[in-house]
Amino acid sequence: MARSRDSDYVSARNYARGQSKPPTGTNSSGQSNASANAPKFITDAIDGVKDIGQDIFSGISEGAGDLMSNLRGKNLPGKGKPDFQAKQSASFTTELEEKDWRVKLSVPQALKGQSVSGLLTPLRLEGGGNMVFPYTPTIIVSHSANYNNVSPIHNNYPFYAYQNSSVDQMTIVGQFYCQNSLEAKYWTACLHYLRAMTKMDFGNNSTGAPPPICKLNGYGDYVFNNVPVIITNFTVDMPNEVDYVSCNFEPGEISPMEFGGATPRFGWAPSESQFSITVQPIYSRDKQNKFNYRNFVTGNDLGKGYI
Repeated sequence: MARSRDSDYVSARNYARGQSKPPTGTNSSGQSNASANAPKFITDAIDGVKDIGQDIFSGISEGAGDLMSNLRGKNLPGKGKPDFQAKQSASFTTELEEKDWRVKLSVPQALKGQSVSGLLTPLRLEGGGNMVFPYTPTIIVSHSANYNNVSPIHNNYPFYAYQNSSVDQMTIVGQFYCQNSLEAKYWTACLHYLRAMTKMDFGNNSTGAPPPICKLNGYGDYVFNNVPVIITNFTVDMPNEVDYVSCNFEPGEISPMEFGGATPRFGWAPSESQFSITVQPIYSRDKQNKFNYRNFVTGNDLGKGYI
């Protein structure tokens, strides 16, 4: 193979300086001997070029990753990081949130004097003068329209003559849980309230009045709104597989006559129990005379107790 004049000149000049003339061909690794014996500044330059190429390749690969990240988060502020400060949410309550829609039975006027001091005190302190079900109960409501069956002879179909309508008895089943003495006192007050509501005013200094009438409220303005009811029956289960929580009423809460002395008395309430109360809506003659069917249909008589 013909060699260029420049390469012959370099080789002759190096030979004249006393350097051995490099042999032609390749070494065992396949590299050119000329490159293997190249001066240090040449090898340093080659290594620098390699480093620059590696940096360029790394930059391209990292740029591709950034490119994909930017594509995924192009609609997010600051690559998915919020570029704004969260504003402190304003605390406010609406009229709906302030509405008390819990199911409750009112303490009638005949018992309110006893609720100031006595076993019914927790109903005034905790229930606002009502027996409030602490957890949403199950209520079974029944309405009926009664018809007389008129069956003339030799007729395939009887006639039905309307007689009356009625709101049947309702059953309220609620769970009660007692985890401390305060809840145990409230449970005791509810039990004593139901006992008093199913008794007449009989005995010494009595008036002979029948069991009082209370008001049923619950679920807002459209379901039970001041419905007059009488309590016809109630049951309370006291299971044996649960714990019982103790409570006592201080002498200041119960009068000495009711308390039976200055020595405190204690009671125990089940940690889990169920109250089942049967109530019957009841309306006086005056209440029935004021009933207006059109106002009932349109809902203009809300709060008057008609259901």
